[in-house]
Amino acid sequence: MPDTTDADGLTVGQVSKRLGVTVRALHHWDEIGLARPSLRTAAGYRLYTAADLERLHRIVVYRELGLGLDGIRAVLDDPASDVTGALRAQRYQVAERIDRLQRLGAGLDRMIEAHERGLTLTVEQQAAIFGPQWDPDGPAAARRRYGDTTQWRQYAERAASRGPEEWQAIAEEVARLDRALADAMDAGVTPGSPEAGRLAERHREVFASYFPLTRQMQVCLGRMYESDPGFAAHYDGVRTGLAAWFRRVIDADARAHGIDPDTATWEGEGGESR
Repeated sequence: MPDTTDADGLTVGQVSKRLGVTVRALHHWDEIGLARPSLRTAAGYRLYTAADLERLHRIVVYRELGLGLDGIRAVLDDPASDVTGALRAQRYQVAERIDRLQRLGAGLDRMIEAHERGLTLTVEQQAAIFGPQWDPDGPAAARRRYGDTTQWRQYAERAASRGPEEWQAIAEEVARLDRALADAMDAGVTPGSPEAGRLAERHREVFASYFPLTRQMQVCLGRMYESDPGFAAHYDGVRTGLAAWFRRVIDADARAHGIDPDTATWEGEGGESR
């Protein structure tokens, strides 16, 4: 491609460098008649005059403001075009995008906080919702222990979208389940009975507020409820002996569905759901 001076016109490559637009964009604008070079060399190469360059400058300005090519054509070529109105409409669309991006940023902040801390509630909110016995360091300890698991990621994804009202509803549902378990034990409900099976199913449904729970995973939780001092204290605080009784309920329900509690393992990503 021959080199030319500004007086003779600028080649596509020279205009591309000067305006910071791609050669492909210049060719496209030429093809659709938005910005056609006024001159050609003897060899047929495009040359842009000073007037062409001024039009291209205006196209670049309006494009950077977000106007589409049809809108730019109207602004440049239609004498009846309401330029101010078009710019105001574009400004409104930009404001909407900014608002969406700010909401997206806030959502990302909540997701990061949920992954890092487990809860997006203040210590005061946690105490008000979960009671004075609640340990505000518990979620952080769980993050250190389970942070690399699929279940923690699932939990964090749910936690990121929840505010105090949602957590209050979950806490109340957990409390109702605890009372139902205690009442059933007091009433002599036998592990393996239909009523006990319904309680095991209800436990999985309530626990799904945190992450999906299979029966094999529930068996592992039942072991923890009985052996872990913190969990055992919680259940036995509701009713003496409740932790051991509830584990028997979970084990019996697992057997009824073809799962051997003695060999059940925690199911991670890709594990069989029963």
